[in-house]
Amino acid sequence: MTNDKTAVYLMPGMAANPSIFNGIKLDDTLFEVHRLQWFQPEQGISFEDYAKKMCQQIKASKPVLLGVSFGGMLVQEMARHIATKKVIVVSSVKSAKELPKRMIFAKYTKVHKLLPTGLINNVELLAKYAFGETVTKRLALYEMYLSIRDKYYIDWSIDNIVNWKEKEKLPNLIHIHGEKDAVFPIKKIENCIRVRNGTHTMIIHRAKWFNEHLPSILLE
Repeated sequence: MTNDKTAVYLMPGMAANPSIFNGIKLDDTLFEVHRLQWFQPEQGISFEDYAKKMCQQIKASKPVLLGVSFGGMLVQEMARHIATKKVIVVSSVKSAKELPKRMIFAKYTKVHKLLPTGLINNVELLAKYAFGETVTKRLALYEMYLSIRDKYYIDWSIDNIVNWKEKEKLPNLIHIHGEKDAVFPIKKIENCIRVRNGTHTMIIHRAKWFNEHLPSILLE
C-alpha cells in the first residue's frame, strides 16, 4: 500500500455483511478501503478475544476503523489492541450508559435470552433485531444485507451488546448518529455528529450524506 493513502477498514453491524457499504464511494487516490466481515465466534469466546482475532486482519499501520452499530462497539474494542489513526462509529454507542432502557433492562433480567433467535431464518425477525425496522416492503433487499443466520452468533452478539462494558473513551473517536435511530435513540447519545432524519440503517439509505461528509472527517 502506498504511504500517502489512508487505510480505512469498514465493519458492518450485527448479522450484516459488507454489502451495506456498497453505496459508500471514497476517492481511491486518497483512501485504501478494506471491508471486514464477521466470522463465527468460537464457543465461549469473549468480546475482547474476538476483537483481538479480528485485529489479525488489519495489515495497515495506524488505519481508520469505521464500524456500524454492533460493529461500532467491535472497532472500539479493537482499537484497544492496535494503534489507530481514528475510530469512527456509526449508529452505535460509546458507552453502556448510551444503551436504551430496554437493553439495560435485558442486562439485569436476562430477558434477551428468551428471544426466539432460533427463528432467525425469518428475515423479518432478523431485521427487527439487527436494524430495528419492520421491513416487509424491502425483504429482498434485507435478505442480501443480513446474510449471517447462525443462532449461536446471534445469541452471542445480543448478549455482548446488552452486557457491553466499555472502558475509557478512546481519544480519537468520532461518533456519527441519526436523529431518528430506533435502535439507539439519539436522546441518550452524547457528543456526536447528528444526521438529520438519519435512521439506524442510514449507512445504506443515506449513503449520499456519507459520500459528501466522510472524506473530510477521515482526513481532518
